[in-house]
Amino acid sequence: MDLEQLTDVRYEVDRGLAWITIDRPEVYNAFRGRTVDELIRCFKAAWADRGVGVVALTGAGERAFCAGGDQKQRAATGHYGPTESGLFEIETLHRVIRDVPKPVIAAVNGVAVGGGHVLHVLCDLTVAADTARFGQAGPRVGSFDAGFGTAYLARILGEKRAREVWYLCRLYDAATMERWGLVNAVVPASELRAEVRRWADEMLDKSPTALKVLKHSFNADSESVAGLGAMAFDSLELFVKTDEAREGVAAFNEGRAPDFSKHR
Repeated sequence: MDLEQLTDVRYEVDRGLAWITIDRPEVYNAFRGRTVDELIRCFKAAWADRGVGVVALTGAGERAFCAGGDQKQRAATGHYGPTESGLFEIETLHRVIRDVPKPVIAAVNGVAVGGGHVLHVLCDLTVAADTARFGQAGPRVGSFDAGFGTAYLARILGEKRAREVWYLCRLYDAATMERWGLVNAVVPASELRAEVRRWADEMLDKSPTALKVLKHSFNADSESVAGLGAMAFDSLELFVKTDEAREGVAAFNEGRAPDFSKHR
């Protein structure tokens, strides 16, 4: 797959800033297997391009940054659809966001929930529209991210807040997440791209080698979380085949509250 074959993601470079846009607004920019493949391809393109110094990740439209995994796809086929390798490479995407030796800004334009929330957590910086909403959904839909989505989140928010986010599955506004330290700046939605441009330009004036080494240094302290993530995704692969997990995704797609009572 080359960049001319993209269907789920848009990629553009403007004056040193690479914009990677999840382009599935009809499903709140939820990702399927192909979406993840394309995101990896775009991040690697930005990595290889010496003309790119900063990467911005965002979602198409005004409603959503990313609503996580496509639950309709999961309900229909039991997985997230076909991929280039035959694997659902969400762990690879997490790694490339961390490993790309350039600052990555999450430009959160709407709902960032579930796996989409994890993507913004992994980015170096987050600039959010005042209309953005943040939260986790895994325990509500029969899923979880027990790697970077939890352990790394706890390093940012603290244990109590991170557990609240995961255990209650509430949605939080951008102002709250800025106050908690998970968002760097909140701006009116109409100014989001311009604000990201300003942040990018400030970083583009800096030494790229210094920024690269700093990013690797910041990441080193939480690198052990990758091992937890690998174990967690192995567990998730087993869990999603259970009746308990199927109840979560079925309830989501039927628009009802799940009944997990018999699984306690």
